[in-house]
Amino acid sequence: MLAIGIVVDDAIVVVEAVQVKIEEGMSSKAATIAAMKEVTAPVIATTLVLVAVFIPVASMGGITGRLYQQFAITIAVSVLFSSVNALTLSPALCSILLRKQKPVGGLLGKFFAWFNRMFDKTAVGYLSFSKVVTRKMTRSLIFIVILSAGILLLGKFIPGGFIPEEDMSYFFVNIQLPNAASLQRSNAIAKKVEQILYKHKDKIKYVTTAAGYSMLSGAMTPNSAFIFVTMKDWDKRNVTVNQFVYQINKEFHKKIKGAQVFAFGPPAIPGLGSGSGFSLMLQDKSGHSPAYLAKEAQKFMASARKHPEIGSIFTTYKANVPQKFLQVNRDLALKAGVNLDDLYSVIGAFLGGTYVNDFNRFGRLYKTFIQAEPEYRVSQKDMALFFVKNKSGENVPLSALVTVKDTTGPDYTIRYNLFRSVELTGQPAQGYSSAQAMNALEDVAKTTLPPGMGYAWSNMSYQEKKASGTGNTVFIFALVFVFLILAAQYESWSLPFSILLGTPFAVFGALLFVLFARFFSSAYVNNVFMQISLVMLIAMAAKNAILIVEFANMEFEKGKSLFDAAMTAAKQRFRPILMTAFSFIFGVFPLVVATGAGAEARKVMGVALLGGMSVATFIGVFMYPMLFVFIGKLAGYEKKRDKLKAIEVDSEDGKPTNI
Repeated sequence: MLAIGIVVDDAIVVVEAVQVKIEEGMSSKAATIAAMKEVTAPVIATTLVLVAVFIPVASMGGITGRLYQQFAITIAVSVLFSSVNALTLSPALCSILLRKQKPVGGLLGKFFAWFNRMFDKTAVGYLSFSKVVTRKMTRSLIFIVILSAGILLLGKFIPGGFIPEEDMSYFFVNIQLPNAASLQRSNAIAKKVEQILYKHKDKIKYVTTAAGYSMLSGAMTPNSAFIFVTMKDWDKRNVTVNQFVYQINKEFHKKIKGAQVFAFGPPAIPGLGSGSGFSLMLQDKSGHSPAYLAKEAQKFMASARKHPEIGSIFTTYKANVPQKFLQVNRDLALKAGVNLDDLYSVIGAFLGGTYVNDFNRFGRLYKTFIQAEPEYRVSQKDMALFFVKNKSGENVPLSALVTVKDTTGPDYTIRYNLFRSVELTGQPAQGYSSAQAMNALEDVAKTTLPPGMGYAWSNMSYQEKKASGTGNTVFIFALVFVFLILAAQYESWSLPFSILLGTPFAVFGALLFVLFARFFSSAYVNNVFMQISLVMLIAMAAKNAILIVEFANMEFEKGKSLFDAAMTAAKQRFRPILMTAFSFIFGVFPLVVATGAGAEARKVMGVALLGGMSVATFIGVFMYPMLFVFIGKLAGYEKKRDKLKAIEVDSEDGKPTNI
């Protein structure tokens, strides 16, 4: 969609320039030749700018770089094809198809006549106001400074982010019961959760439950359950997954007792974590016990819940789970002639189960396991029912060799960066971004964690933290590359500034529209896709400026003053600038109203591009002529031109000149 609004711009410039020449009385072929002499340089310049702006983007590494590269390569290739088309096929078609327009009758003719009259009046008003803006140069420059300061102000009100949580038509539900709860209790709670979900059959398509397993911890424990919920297609429901998750969590909180139940969406990038939101690893760097780590994790979560940025924070790690400890009396086993390997194998087989072999039957492959029946594994007294053979072939009861003790401990343990760790997962509060939640957690870590404890980001949070600040770096490098390309194109170090000084208009517009959109949805944040939009706006704003500055420079080289050259260029280029700008704006408008998969990323990008291009066009058409005059006076263009003319005159007269 982005390429659609860009690739037609060059052809529009060519067609409009040829049509103007035809209206002046030239033939189609002569008009095409004359127009191409004027627009070839601007078309090449805008193409080089659009390609150059994505050079630093395409060279980035990591996940962020992969996302940038997709846009960079797609748009750069599209623009190159568009430029080649504008310089070859479009002129040929213009010389064949375009003719001097004849009056059109009927309602359509009246509409065209009215539109042209209104546009001519607008062009006259635009030229008059541009003259005022250019003459009041000091005030105009102050306005640009104020607008640039407004960018910093708006940036503070727009929170940061990474990748938006998309509607993938499914979400997860995690169920956590008290420690040592049985699988039967977990299954009963899971059924209650299913009943609540089934009440929303107008939105939900499938519900799949796995009792005794939690994808958050990756461990199989009897006091947990996990539910996979598939929603109906986007056109068959009136809410997004995120909206429904927020709604269903309220129901779980009210109706489910005896367990912690919460729903959450999948990660924005499949494979990076088990769910959406943030992921923080608390690390014990001093080698304390699991109980100490769990205690500090609870303190950390209690402190984090006091921050408004944190909507929820949770961990599946428990260090005081009731357990049974089997202590083997090795000395007694050796005296009884029992091999320790045989003893451990029997314990594992009867109490836990062990794999024997495979066999084929009825055309299918079956696996064979041995394990004692559940009713014989209920009490430690049942150990007397299990026997192990000694070296003499006699059966020795396990109860004579094994002592069962009650103890507590964690169901599982996590090692992260070689340290024993606890994973804390959660969601930002409504209206807050992931970056705000992560900053709040970092503040909690500074004030809560004791010496010997640390933290590290994991999964999507790690990628977001790693990518933090790269957007500004890419933006600066894009400006540098565009400046160098323009400097080489115009063989001037000063003229590119008259083009790039219009960049703040586009950035201000993008931030303003995104901030306004936040009043309707908190999904509009300064994430990767908004940063891509800002990089693209550098090229799009420069494209409008080039159309004026290029023609102004041509008129100036013909002998006109800076002011007259700028006004002539503004008058000639007003229509093509509006045409190319509106073609781009209408091209990105479908992104603003996108729905379905990937809609959140499209909407953020669409709003930023729509706002940036609209403001850059509305303000830029008045400011670009002024900037050309300002840079020209600052660099002394007229003085240099007069000096060169004087040197040429002296050379023609045969007088020696000192240069």
